[in-house]
Amino acid sequence: MKWMVAALTLALAGCASVSDIEQSHETMDVISGKTPREFADCVKVGLADSRGPLVEEKRGDGLRLIVPQKFSPGDGPAAVLDIGERGSGNGSSVKLHERLSNFPLRPGDVRKATTQCISGS
Repeated sequence: MKWMVAALTLALAGCASVSDIEQSHETMDVISGKTPREFADCVKVGLADSRGPLVEEKRGDGLRLIVPQKFSPGDGPAAVLDIGERGSGNGSSVKLHERLSNFPLRPGDVRKATTQCISGS
């Protein structure tokens, strides 16, 4: 039993890079009425109590937020949010990529914060 716990821990603790996470299928692909700046700030507030500081990068007409892992922040990112300005200039498109996107027991705080920021104030 101890061997299985150790193996599971090692499997889940493997490092993933931002590019590895971006290669995975999006767990969310939505549109928001908020600007990329408003959306990023909202997500940062929503994750302030459960995650370490998010890394923000400027990307063209939008932003990228890199979310650290919840239990071992030094082991690379847990999720990447790409927030782009919509072509019409009102609102943003949001794509969420999560490291363990096919693992049902992953922490749900990133999805919850993203969902609350879609149209909430």
